Amino acid sequence: MNLALVHSRARTGVRAPAVRVEVHLGGGLPSMSIVGLPEAAVREAKDRVRAAIQCAQFEFPARRITVNLAPADLPKDGGRFDLPIALGVLAASGQIPLEPLGRYEFLGELALTGELRAVDGVLPAALAAAEAGRGLVVPAGNGAEAALARGEALTARTLLEVCALLDGRKRLPPAEAPPARPGAGPDLADVRGQAQARRALEIAAAGGHHLLLVGPPGCGKTLLASRLPGLLPDASEAEALETAAIASVSGRGLDPARWRERPFRAPHHTASAIALVGGGALPRPGEISLAHHGVLFLDELPEWDRRALEVLREPLESGVVTVSRAARSAEFPARFQLVAAMNPCPCGWAGDASARCHCSPDTIRRYRARVSGPLLDRIDLHVEVPRLPPAQLRPEAPPGESSAQVRERVARARERQLARAGCLNARLDQAQTQSHCRLAPADQALLERAVDALQLSARSLHRILRVARTIADLADEAQIHTAHLTEAIGYRRVDRGAQAQAA
Repeated sequence: MNLALVHSRARTGVRAPAVRVEVHLGGGLPSMSIVGLPEAAVREAKDRVRAAIQCAQFEFPARRITVNLAPADLPKDGGRFDLPIALGVLAASGQIPLEPLGRYEFLGELALTGELRAVDGVLPAALAAAEAGRGLVVPAGNGAEAALARGEALTARTLLEVCALLDGRKRLPPAEAPPARPGAGPDLADVRGQAQARRALEIAAAGGHHLLLVGPPGCGKTLLASRLPGLLPDASEAEALETAAIASVSGRGLDPARWRERPFRAPHHTASAIALVGGGALPRPGEISLAHHGVLFLDELPEWDRRALEVLREPLESGVVTVSRAARSAEFPARFQLVAAMNPCPCGWAGDASARCHCSPDTIRRYRARVSGPLLDRIDLHVEVPRLPPAQLRPEAPPGESSAQVRERVARARERQLARAGCLNARLDQAQTQSHCRLAPADQALLERAVDALQLSARSLHRILRVARTIADLADEAQIHTAHLTEAIGYRRVDRGAQAQAA
């Protein structure tokens, strides 16, 4: 038989489309060519495959070898096709049986010695192989990641071991996920004082709302933001697999022992727009996708490049980001909670009781104008975080509630939202907002007066309603009352500050 077919998987965003590796041995001068839109690393596989086959004590055929990676219009990159190409050459030349190849899919880069090296993007391939009903053979270094898919995944250290499996002479060990190592995350009890900021953090966690913290340096904004993941309920298996798949294809590695933890990403304010949304010639996920089902923290918000911040506007609404390049495009999920922090002025002390700020109103206006109105419009909660008096920072001062206590209330509020609308309040569409966030006539008039006084947009109006609905859920109330609505209006601090400056 001069033709062999081996199953493998490519990598496109967080998807792993099927690839058929077809190997044909023909007449003519000995040569090897790879077709099917291969990148440079794939074209170089012919040299790695030749050396690995010879080191494994097999015969490399002195024939004209054509390797086709189908479908031909799907770009192929990396060394992940080395193992299936080598197996195709051996099967086409009759050195290993053909029939067992149909039961498995293969991924792995070959060393010249025949050893298998780990590749990235294995988890999406493992999920796709399990859905297709085939087993997956991967390098031993990818075993823990492949085991998360809970399909049939086998690990091998060398090409010779894979050939022994296909010959029926050896059984490969199944992939095993390492025991979970839950990290001891930071506790909300460490935060002293800041009752309003703690309350806003609880509301943000309960409804999935975005949060902006405004306050002087050292008042605890970063401390508060880092506590948000600990208030969120544990990620479901589906959510955790989505997040882990993004980490798998990011090229930054995946820790299989901590795959159930919600991510907390805090990029530096010098990060570019591409670093945030993703990109590259071979599109990779950016920070907003790495924060999927978790928290993205942007500190020193006005210091960020404005073009970088503006790319957040669409993902904040849609929950996905599409990275388009000349040769290909990829779509990455980006359903994250944004927590941002900023100083009230360039020196950081505007409004502080110490009266140490000497920034002019024009300076403060220009500083705050670095963050665009449309972006602020998409942030539900604006909270001032004041400087605390030293007495509240004493070691013997009573601590606040722990993260575990707050998380119980958050979990109950989320259960109500999911039972009522099937999604968190922050993700209600316009029709759902009108249906589930109804107000009494007096409260409706109050909201309209507030929107008119603050010159808020329709988007801000709807976000106030959703925040009020979350506050009512935390209070176990079926209807939104005046107290819930007024508290929600009170979380438009930046809007009120802009009106005060304009006056």
